[in-house]
Amino acid sequence: MGQTIHTDAVDLMFDAMRTLRTKEEYYAFFEDLCTVKEVLSMAQRVEVAQQLAQGKTYIEVTNDTGASTATISRVNRIMNYGTDGLKEALKRLEE
Repeated sequence: MGQTIHTDAVDLMFDAMRTLRTKEEYYAFFEDLCTVKEVLSMAQRVEVAQQLAQGKTYIEVTNDTGASTATISRVNRIMNYGTDGLKEALKRLEE
């Protein structure tokens, strides 16, 4: 059986994130917790997912985001076969 993110430590992190109220608090939290590269990589994946959801091609997404085709393929797989968490978040951004 593979690794799971469902752990007490992850619960603690999510609970800590729920206490954040402003975008500046999120910036401070993630700057403390992650490297700049980690945050930018996550942000790029969200941007790629948004563009794929809008029906953009891999070439368009690469040109717009600078993401590699490997990253785009990974995000596309998540959008098609994942747990729908990212899809739901993107849908809520449109509301």
